[in-house]
Amino acid sequence: MNNIFRLLFTFYIIFGWYTVSNAQKIILKQTKESGIYKKGEKIEVSVLLEGTEVDSISVRLEKNYGGNAVWQKMRCLKKRLVLFEGDFNEPTSMIFEVRAGENYAGTGFVVEPENLKPATKRPKDFDKYWKDEKAALKALPLETKKMPVNDIESGFLCSDVEINCTGSKPVRGYFAKPVKAIPGSLPIVLNLHAAGVKGSWCLARTETALRYAKMGKGTLSFDLNAHGMLNGQPQEYYDNLEAGELKNYARIGIESRNEYYFRGMYLRLLRTLDFLCSQPEWDGKRIIVIGESQGGGQALAAAGLDQRVTAAVATVPAMCDFGRTLIEEKGGWPNPFGQKDKNKEKLLNVVPYFDDVHILKNSKATLVTEIGLIDFTCPSIGIYAAINQSNGKKITLAVPYRGHHQNQPAFQKKWQESVYQTKMKFIADFLK
Repeated sequence: MNNIFRLLFTFYIIFGWYTVSNAQKIILKQTKESGIYKKGEKIEVSVLLEGTEVDSISVRLEKNYGGNAVWQKMRCLKKRLVLFEGDFNEPTSMIFEVRAGENYAGTGFVVEPENLKPATKRPKDFDKYWKDEKAALKALPLETKKMPVNDIESGFLCSDVEINCTGSKPVRGYFAKPVKAIPGSLPIVLNLHAAGVKGSWCLARTETALRYAKMGKGTLSFDLNAHGMLNGQPQEYYDNLEAGELKNYARIGIESRNEYYFRGMYLRLLRTLDFLCSQPEWDGKRIIVIGESQGGGQALAAAGLDQRVTAAVATVPAMCDFGRTLIEEKGGWPNPFGQKDKNKEKLLNVVPYFDDVHILKNSKATLVTEIGLIDFTCPSIGIYAAINQSNGKKITLAVPYRGHHQNQPAFQKKWQESVYQTKMKFIADFLK
């Protein structure tokens, strides 16, 4: 590996570069707009200050999510500085952040992402473990409770659904479909939710189920809440769950395969798919799962655990390559190996079974994955390591200026027109 970190205070212009991060008066540039490089390829990253009166800036450079980067204040004698020039001969991630007064900009790149590999070994009995879990699900007769939702759009049915499950909680969510759908005519859409308990983004909604049910020529749409909690309750109910039973839920049972929280979450995914596939209107071919963050991690898990899933759209997915913490990087959310009070050897006997980096092995589903190259919550390198295990088609949308959220206003329009619209077009085409 040949890389040179150096800060240059000489003003000069290099033509042919692409702007990849612009937050108000800070412009970060790197050699390729995509932020994706081959090994040995020369890379330069610079910062240009426009219309600022500051005489210093703060810079932070993070390599491979090592957690060692600190903000360093620099005198700004010229308006343009080169922050990095060099190359890498192995898979590498770099993140650059700059502050000038109240302004912020960030950009990142990754080298040889297609060669990133899991940080932990796949358990020898991984396939047997999940085969046994699915067999137990299949052996449990499907019992469903449906409560019709009234006052919805004419031509559609929507129900608040509860389905029994082998995990600690039943499946709960909203199921919607067209009234006049004929047998064998509709695809399945399963929508999944981001982390949390009481926030609006955590709750299943009739509006979401209906929105997907109306796409294409109609779908069998299910908006699944992640926790098996009741739907449509007063806010106090969810507040109490977050403060009580579901407080720090990602830590629950972490030293036991049978008690680890994500076991129940994944079993509810599989049970929901069993329910949807039992509907006479399913066309027997198309199933798409959609989610962001924790929802994205669930979407990838569904694509790996259930071969019926034909496509997954995962935005900045969590639960990818937990073990990177063990090689002094950072594991995907919730970063279980980052818990200082836990025995790592015990965790090694549990969490790899619920890690998308192992779940996706041999998956044949098409994966549409949005990856933030400056995402500190769901690190890019772990997501790449996970999707690299899949055998299906991959549509990867790397976003150099995106953290876990798209919080650089100057790029909102660009992100909307390129990344977001690409995902929505894929979904629309899939459901035609």
